[in-house]
Amino acid sequence: MIPALVGRVSFTGELGYEIWVTSEYQRALYDLLMNAGRKHDLRLFDGRALNALRLEKSFGTWAREFRPIYGPYEAGLGRFVDLQKPQFIGREAAQAEKANGGKRKLVTLALEARDADTMGDEPIWHEDRVVGWVTSGGYGHTVRKSLAMGYVTTDVASRTDGFRVELLGERLPAARLEQPAVDPQGLRMRG
Repeated sequence: MIPALVGRVSFTGELGYEIWVTSEYQRALYDLLMNAGRKHDLRLFDGRALNALRLEKSFGTWAREFRPIYGPYEAGLGRFVDLQKPQFIGREAAQAEKANGGKRKLVTLALEARDADTMGDEPIWHEDRVVGWVTSGGYGHTVRKSLAMGYVTTDVASRTDGFRVELLGERLPAARLEQPAVDPQGLRMRG
């Protein structure tokens, strides 16, 4: 037996689990899982595949889409803030952000890229002005599109057209997705 904490958590938007063990059990757990999974064709995959899966579901990640400089409503996380709670750190700021709509909104874009994908910090243009920046990006293998997540100013956040993302010195056409590119209802992770 290996003492562990198991959480039904999905960073990829697929049915998944995270298993937390102390370092002395990591190798034994890895070997047990790989041996038990052999009959199910269990295979390892890398961080780029993990990134592609989350981008296709419009799942943000800590230190990219979710940082202290973005408010919960800007990041699309307002449903997790209980403003009825009488007191918590940041309550006044969250109330103000909800009331005024915030300065920016997190969006997912599909780019017309050819041979490179965004990584982060690329400018997002709307018509002839910079309106935000890419926080992360990559290739969505399921949808066969270059995808990027980023923040844009609230005045253009509801628009779906007129966007361009500057990549390697070229402004590439981009469309804001109105829902995640794959499994918008999140049914896969509830399977």
